[in-house]
Amino acid sequence: MDWAYSGVNKTVPRNAGPECAYFMNPVWRVIDTVLVLFFTVWLFRWSYPKLTLPTAAYVRRDRGGRRTLLVSMCLIWGMEIGYKFSSRTVIYLLNPCHVTTAIQVSIIFSFIYLFNLFQIYLLAASPSKIVTAVFRFHLNLLNGPLLAFLFPETDTRLLPLESAIYWIQHGMMFVVPYYLLRLGGVYNVEEFSDYTWNAVSYSINLAYHFVVLQGVAIPTQVNLNHMLCPAILDPFDGQMYRICAVVHQALLCPVLCKLFCLISAFF
Repeated sequence: MDWAYSGVNKTVPRNAGPECAYFMNPVWRVIDTVLVLFFTVWLFRWSYPKLTLPTAAYVRRDRGGRRTLLVSMCLIWGMEIGYKFSSRTVIYLLNPCHVTTAIQVSIIFSFIYLFNLFQIYLLAASPSKIVTAVFRFHLNLLNGPLLAFLFPETDTRLLPLESAIYWIQHGMMFVVPYYLLRLGGVYNVEEFSDYTWNAVSYSINLAYHFVVLQGVAIPTQVNLNHMLCPAILDPFDGQMYRICAVVHQALLCPVLCKLFCLISAFF
């Protein structure tokens, strides 16, 4: 697995290595993981049965914007993947912002080609409702690019234009949903007073962090999205930093999603 994480810079504080891997007490790590996963299951079971999807929606005429965004996002994401393979840090592609970018590319791609490839992936699923569901889900992941702008981590990006791609990719993560909201159709959101999509999205987000990211981070000792140890600028530095993150992100994610939709509707 040298191609996946041998290039991770362990000299950068709290980026990787034994010091970061053993930051948390192993007993407390198990306890807080179990507590969060119990909360995740409860939140999902409470919100999922209450989800609703529209049967029809207005579609604004598109003048080639989707294709332009598709090409741009594919180029940006392709460059990012190339950088990760060149620097042997492919493991970082598991970080939520890269996954969100992949979702955005998939959403645009599936709409342009009448959902054919998306239908193959989802087998017999209804394409229009699935795209709407994925779109609503990914709107609750915008905390990733926001935090990337507020607390940038570009110290390990040394290749030409690698730092620039960091800013461009996270900026485009706001541009794409704004344009898709403008188009309407399958790209629509729930009522402002409806928080069930926020809840189910956050439960999936938590499960991804505490199962997938933590499951990969522990054996590799790579601090994927700070699941092993807190960032240097984290104001909640300490053994409780992950519990604190679950609380403040539970507030940030729905507020940011609703605020983004309101601002997009205003413009």
